[in-house]
Amino acid sequence: MRILVLGGTIFLSKAVAEEALRRGHDVVCAVRGVSGQVPAGAVTAVVDRSAPEGLAALAGERFDAVVDVARISFPWVRDALEKLAKTTKHWTFVSTISVYADNATTGQGVDGKLVEPLVDDAAGLPTAEVGERYGRIKVASENAVREVFGEDAFIPRPGLITGPGDLSDRFGYWPARFARGGRVLVPDAPAQPFQHIDARDFAAWIVLAAEQRLGGTFDAISEPAPLPEFLGEVQDALGVPAELVRAPEAKLTELEIKPWGGPGSLPLWLPADYAGMTSHQAQPALDAGLTIRSAAETAVDTLAWERELGLDRERKAGLSPAQEAEVLASL
Repeated sequence: MRILVLGGTIFLSKAVAEEALRRGHDVVCAVRGVSGQVPAGAVTAVVDRSAPEGLAALAGERFDAVVDVARISFPWVRDALEKLAKTTKHWTFVSTISVYADNATTGQGVDGKLVEPLVDDAAGLPTAEVGERYGRIKVASENAVREVFGEDAFIPRPGLITGPGDLSDRFGYWPARFARGGRVLVPDAPAQPFQHIDARDFAAWIVLAAEQRLGGTFDAISEPAPLPEFLGEVQDALGVPAELVRAPEAKLTELEIKPWGGPGSLPLWLPADYAGMTSHQAQPALDAGLTIRSAAETAVDTLAWERELGLDRERKAGLSPAQEAEVLASL
């Protein structure tokens, strides 16, 4: 197959390109060329999706499959469809679990109520300003893809994507923190469900979907598990002794510790009214060929990635050692 990856230099899009190459496909990566190299063996097409006629380098090209990971730009999705849909047999648009309007109800599936679509371009905006635009732009983008490909379009909605290459620092905080040992602050949230998907598993499923011409909308995610159980698997996999100090959620809120991600956060922890965000139905995706590796494997490989970046670097998510020590002293 000839596969076009709109991207191919970082995290998920790079993992898709690598997996497609590993499986013997011809891969073209459409990139600006400013965020890294495409995988060895892939062909580079230089594009700028923010510019008028930015996809000109792909004019007249035909592909068996296109994979679009456009995150926060409806125009990018629309333009790609206009330029490439007529000469492409299978289309993947990577959406997000953030399209759902209800973050509290557990056990939702793809028929859950969605946020209102927003035809907008938030590319280039600071992360803090993307906010509520994110899911709404993805809904509008999903709709545009379905208008062209109908139910033949493959639209996976991932939750937290983990594994080596993740630049959000959310999941990576935990392998890095456990590796340092000592007293480790964890949320006392025994009832919180947690789900994730390793980027490599997600990439393998995306390529499989292209090979099989799989269509439909899926929540691309693991089965939910209690967050403490998941963090326990991560700690056990690394084999580093550490004393877990459980902080009551009320205390974390009192101390203005942020949930989920960002600086000054305790990553992956969510308030109770967000339990639905990490408890979506995984079985339809698993039945359709998605496979999920163990949390232990993801943890070990992510720690290796974290060591490459530097365990003592300033992080995009989590508590600094000084911040954690301050919270521990208050318990």
